[in-house]
Amino acid sequence: MVLPICRTLPLGVLGTAGGAGLLLAALPRITGDTGERLSLHLLRAAVLAFAMGLVFLLDDPARHTTATVPLPRPARVALRVALVVPAAAAWWTVALLLVPPELRPPVADITLEAGAAFALAVAGAAVAVRCTEVTRPGPRVAAGLLTSAVLVMLFWPGRWALFVPLEDDRWAASHDRWAVVLGGAVLVGALGVVEPLRRWAWPVVRGR
Repeated sequence: MVLPICRTLPLGVLGTAGGAGLLLAALPRITGDTGERLSLHLLRAAVLAFAMGLVFLLDDPARHTTATVPLPRPARVALRVALVVPAAAAWWTVALLLVPPELRPPVADITLEAGAAFALAVAGAAVAVRCTEVTRPGPRVAAGLLTSAVLVMLFWPGRWALFVPLEDDRWAASHDRWAVVLGGAVLVGALGVVEPLRRWAWPVVRGR
């Protein structure tokens, strides 16, 4: 199943999203900007860009035919994720290295944010696959993830802030919350890849 699944991976979308993210991460080095806050915002934007690519990970035009193969859905999804993890890790390493060292935020903290964003993207795709019959849920999940990110930045209560500047006293506490987000995303994703016991559908009333 490895080769067939490799052929269905959205490599073009992932490559485009990854390239856009690397360009955003490299802007401080390209422009010579020395603002730590701007570098942090651009690195977070790069994470979001790559996450926009990951939401397409479970898109599969042949989904309804592969559902009959002996390999269950959790194993197929796990294989897709396992194939992408090394590429995501390499991309994240390059993105960090593109940020000038003097402007780079704490690596462990920002990596936690990236991991949570990537896990949310895949979890959203898994839930969409489980709850719908759509073969390409990626565009809808991408729109939902982007909208959610904007709403969180604009309206999330300050005492539970997630996107905190580096010099803010809430930096450490915000990453405790990021750890919770990561754990919740992994749990939701794990539940989302399980085959439903039955398919729910609205009843159709036929006219006489």
